[in-house]
Amino acid sequence: MVRDPRLRWPVVVPDELSGLRLSSVDRRAKYLLLRFPGMTAIVHLGMSGRLRVVSENLPVGKHDHVDFRFEGDRVLRLNDPRRFGSIHFSDDPVEAHWLIKNLGPEPLSRDFSGEQMHRLSRRRHQAVKMFIMNAQVVVGVGNIYANEALYRAGIRPRNAAGRVSKARYLELESAIRSTLSEAIEMGGTTLRDYFGSEGKPGYFRQKLFVYGREGEECRRCSTELKGIRLGQRATVYCPTCQH
Repeated sequence: MVRDPRLRWPVVVPDELSGLRLSSVDRRAKYLLLRFPGMTAIVHLGMSGRLRVVSENLPVGKHDHVDFRFEGDRVLRLNDPRRFGSIHFSDDPVEAHWLIKNLGPEPLSRDFSGEQMHRLSRRRHQAVKMFIMNAQVVVGVGNIYANEALYRAGIRPRNAAGRVSKARYLELESAIRSTLSEAIEMGGTTLRDYFGSEGKPGYFRQKLFVYGREGEECRRCSTELKGIRLGQRATVYCPTCQH
């Protein structure tokens, strides 16, 4: 049931979805993939969206826009106050869908490597931070984790991507993997209204080295952390530890 289709793109549910059994749920980058026989729902939660399994009898809230109704009284309900989320439906294979087909490798997979980042970065003048946030290079490295990974690798965020050496990209690969692995283990990073699947906040914020700490002391060398903006995103680094 679609109560209000006005998300990032209008929600159009195909008639063929009715009666199909949900066979699996997985993920590609920030897209949740609800797989049905011959069809996949591609769901993005945007900045504030949440999916909850609730009783069909639960009163509908102001920002409850879409329900997937299942047997019994169970409903998978999308709540999205800011409407930046989206739902698309694709015939299989979903990997050919325009939202999916050009995505880079998953950062914790074997397909991701420092060698590949180095190869893709050649002759690129953009800041290395914006380079690793490009989903066609690697998925899942958002603003917070780009700041943190670059700090761990000792690389200044505004260095030109094409001038970073292969050896330093290998260090950055390791830093991205360790940053994301630790964040996942601690349930993510809660800044405002983020909660995990169990309704609990993420605790990785307590381990942030630079993000959100402009003007504070570096945890390693006590130098004052500097803040700049890259791509309209808050960027913090240590002028001593990162070069």
